[in-house]
Amino acid sequence: MRVLIVEDEYYLADDLAAALGARGAEVVGPVGTLAEAEQALTRERVDRAVLDINLRGEMSFPIADRLEAAGIPYVIATGYSCETLPRRFRDKPRIEKPFRPEALATLMLAEA
Repeated sequence: MRVLIVEDEYYLADDLAAALGARGAEVVGPVGTLAEAEQALTRERVDRAVLDINLRGEMSFPIADRLEAAGIPYVIATGYSCETLPRRFRDKPRIEKPFRPEALATLMLAEA
C-alpha cells in the first residue's frame, strides 16, 4: 500500500511516515506544498493519502479534488472544524489535529 502524506508540519509528517512505515505501508513523500503534492501524484502510484488542508497558507482542496477524481481514498487531517470546509469535503473521512500518528496509520491501513 502506497500512502501519500501531504503535510507541512515537519515533525508531524515525519511521525506519520514512521507510523505508516512501521505498519508496512510504503510512504510517498511527505510533501509540504501544493506543487510537491501535484508532482507526487503525477510521478508516483498512490493508493491512499493523508491530506492537511492548510499548507503554508495554501488550501489543498485542488489536491483533494484530484484524489477524488482518481478514486484514491484520503483522510483529511486538519485543525479546522467540519463546518469551515467546503460542503463537498464535509462528508470525507477527517481526523482533527492534534491526533496520534499511530492511530491514523492504523485506521488508514485497516480499511485497505
